[in-house]
Amino acid sequence: MENLRKVIKITKGRQTVDGAGVKLVRVFGKNETEDYDPFLMLDAFDSENPEDYIKGFPWHPHRGIETITYLIHGNIEHGDSLGNSGTILDGECQWMTAGSGIIHQEMPKPSKRMLGAQLWLNLPAKDKMTDPAYGEIKAESVPIIDDNGVKVRVLSGEHLGKKGAFEGKYVKATYLDVELPPNREWSYLTEPDNTLFIYIFSGKAIFDPEKSTDSPRDLIDEKQAVLFGRGEKFWVKAAGEDLRFILLSANPLKEPVAWGGPIVMNTKDELSLAFDELKNNTFIKKSAEGFGDGK
Repeated sequence: MENLRKVIKITKGRQTVDGAGVKLVRVFGKNETEDYDPFLMLDAFDSENPEDYIKGFPWHPHRGIETITYLIHGNIEHGDSLGNSGTILDGECQWMTAGSGIIHQEMPKPSKRMLGAQLWLNLPAKDKMTDPAYGEIKAESVPIIDDNGVKVRVLSGEHLGKKGAFEGKYVKATYLDVELPPNREWSYLTEPDNTLFIYIFSGKAIFDPEKSTDSPRDLIDEKQAVLFGRGEKFWVKAAGEDLRFILLSANPLKEPVAWGGPIVMNTKDELSLAFDELKNNTFIKKSAEGFGDGK
């Protein structure tokens, strides 16, 4: 198969605790920025025990990035310094542009199962200090395509002529949620130079038609990110069980990354300025009237 994207890296990540005590898997992060450019970090969570996540992520700042929180199952209440507030439920997504600076919180509520991921998407240097903004993606607005028995939810980007529920303003990222029945094949045409990776929530798969789902050594298991090399076609085949993964693709920025905690800029000087502004209470450039006391 010509121009087929080949697997170049598999990242399992590590169990960690973030926020006020949320157990999650840091799939990739600061040490992989060049490989996954323009995607900075992926956190995945899957728990049926509310004690793993209900302490949440209380008020904290961001600058220079977009955060994309997608829930397959769960319930997360959120609020931010722009005055936005709401709840992310099953099949919904929050696409937040931190830009010049935002303070927000995400507080998961007990549910039967908390399953989803948060992705950090870098902003181009010219847009690092853009106005912060909030994008809400409701489940009913996400197109669901039946692609020969494969269910594809298009959060952003396009598939088979259907545009996604959201379009990034600064980085045109594709974000698909894909479900394959056992032993089904699926392919997706991409821009050849775009970064493309998937994260497998459940199931096992092969990504090369010359390999076999009958061979355990050829299978790539769930709870891992799979990064692909250049090419025009992504191809996958599910093994003998249902397969579900998210697919992310975007054009790399190829810009320097200076990363300090919740802030990602291009230089150390920009980072230092951001943290000085946090200390001096000048970090937020745009907020809801009256926001700031005690946050």
